Amino acid sequence: MLNICVNCGLYRPDKIIDPAGPYAICPECGHRHLFRPLPLFIVSGASGAGKSTVCHHLLGKVTEVVLLDSDILWQPEFESPGAATPNFFETWLRVAKSIGQSGRPVVLFGSGVGVPDNIEPSIERRYFADVHYLALVCSDDALAGRLRDRPDWRKTYTPAYVSRQIAFNQWFKGRTRDLTPAVELLDTTSSSISSTAEVVTAWIRAKLAAVS
Repeated sequence: MLNICVNCGLYRPDKIIDPAGPYAICPECGHRHLFRPLPLFIVSGASGAGKSTVCHHLLGKVTEVVLLDSDILWQPEFESPGAATPNFFETWLRVAKSIGQSGRPVVLFGSGVGVPDNIEPSIERRYFADVHYLALVCSDDALAGRLRDRPDWRKTYTPAYVSRQIAFNQWFKGRTRDLTPAVELLDTTSSSISSTAEVVTAWIRAKLAAVS
């Protein structure tokens, strides 16, 4: 809704942000639209690190934010060579921005969304006050075991899939110091789901308290 100017009617996601309002200013006609630049929270990690399980565990318990799993918008065409995957990230930022205008920030659980280079250059990124990143990681052995223990229909037991996820898990562990913004890590190797969920809840609430 914010991308369509209420004055001239044109669709412009690349509005100019004036923090004084804060306003989103239409580049075509200059109309100044008040909006809420809320923070965005991203909980990421390789497949098997615990993202979706923690998200389900927190549903109905952490109500000051809106919890969403990024997989609900994933389509098979994003996996094809040359797919316009940036559209996936732009779409999610647009959804989170629209939800935020109702007054509650979004916590987005997903893998690719946790890579700052996929989010920070996005056109829709400008509408968020801050984006906070938390990656769930674990030992490679634990990750491989979790993936192999999943139901067969998920096909996460194949050596190629396990290898890719271990590489992504290691990527988070090795890149936290040079990523911008920083990505905080939470090791889930020996933690129960309830313990991990408690830490994630504390992380969300601490970030919210810092801006309230």
